[in-house]
Amino acid sequence: MSTPANSRSRELMRSSGGGGAQLADVLERVLDKGIVIAGDIQVNLLDIELLTIRLRLLVASADKAREMGIDWWEGDPFLGRGQKHGEVEDRLKRLERAAGIDGDSSSDDRG
Repeated sequence: MSTPANSRSRELMRSSGGGGAQLADVLERVLDKGIVIAGDIQVNLLDIELLTIRLRLLVASADKAREMGIDWWEGDPFLGRGQKHGEVEDRLKRLERAAGIDGDSSSDDRG
């Protein structure tokens, strides 16, 4: 059963609530297609260039970035399995051997 107050709140949500859906659509399109924002900042004093900052920003989904050939995060040791990956694998194998678990076949499948 609907009361007049509920009807009014629904009308308000319909009229103003479209903003969230529109924002989601814009965000989906930006991540799907990608967007580049570029800008330069220069600081000059008496026609002498003191500082130049060149900004280049790419906003895209990880899949779209891979399509464009950008995948720096996959090799970054801070973000992924960098050099410490080998140490973790060795420790895991030692623990599996100590526990009597044969983990060699499953770790070879992972790469």
